Amino acid sequence: MRRPIACATLAAALALALPASAEEHLTLPDGATIARVPVGGLDASGARRTVEQALGRVYERPITVRVGSRDQRISTRRAGQTIEYAAMIDRAFRLAAARQPVHVRLDRDYDGKALTRAAVALGRPFYRAPRDARVRFGITRVVRIRARRGRGLDTAALRKALFAELRRPTPQRIVKAGVRSIRPRISTGDLRRLYPAYLSVDRRHFKLRLFKRLRHVRTYPIAVGMAGHDTPPGLRRVLWKELNPTWHVPNSPWAGSLAGQTVPPGSPSNPLKYAFIALGDGVGIHGTAEDWSIGSRASHGCIRMHVSDIKRLYPRVPVGTPVLIR
Repeated sequence: MRRPIACATLAAALALALPASAEEHLTLPDGATIARVPVGGLDASGARRTVEQALGRVYERPITVRVGSRDQRISTRRAGQTIEYAAMIDRAFRLAAARQPVHVRLDRDYDGKALTRAAVALGRPFYRAPRDARVRFGITRVVRIRARRGRGLDTAALRKALFAELRRPTPQRIVKAGVRSIRPRISTGDLRRLYPAYLSVDRRHFKLRLFKRLRHVRTYPIAVGMAGHDTPPGLRRVLWKELNPTWHVPNSPWAGSLAGQTVPPGSPSNPLKYAFIALGDGVGIHGTAEDWSIGSRASHGCIRMHVSDIKRLYPRVPVGTPVLIR
């Protein structure tokens, strides 16, 4: 005959057989706190509801960002804060199950990237980009377009203030931010330094103008490309310079028997007299022995100058100088 199982033994066996989720129906002991919120006698759902209400009034109220007289509101979640309610509730019940005092500290997480994005977004309505000073090159003059300061919020300072408010909420929940001036990278005063020289080539009037620090200082007569070999228009730069240059003859029909050859400096067959200022694509500025051609369309695309003139021009035009051909 089987002996009856004692009540105490049966109760213990049933307790062991209970699923883990059954502890949700247990209550926390008297005196239990979560983030300093009393939760004694509450089950899991009641404890969570109580903690969410208490902490929400303090830590999850929206933050007002005030810029002058203009306010913007931002939620704490958008600012990167997350309160780990589920983890705190779970920790409390684990302590209770282990018969330890239940005093769970506030558990929060901060997303630094989200906070940065929020600060940038809050500053966007106040942002005006600075304008760098620049120049507009012309044939007879250079127009200076003045720099303009921009404005915007100091997003680094705003991010710091928002984080401080998240960590230690104030009763007002107001963060103040100021608009600051943003300097352009290139000021109007920088232009003269950035453009120590500039050349314009006026094909119609056969003139080359030299500008130093954006001021016109000299005009030289020139020859340009003949019909079918026009000097190409556009904005170029001085790529390199050479005194007493060697002529690497283009492999073109107009070069005749010299096509593809290399003609040394000083040779009567070398049309590049004294110097060559390269502008790319075989085009350059050079002296010529054919002084009679100056003031006409006579070259195969290059810009010819009197030798006496290119001697003056050469040292005044550094590599990188802008050259407008029109």
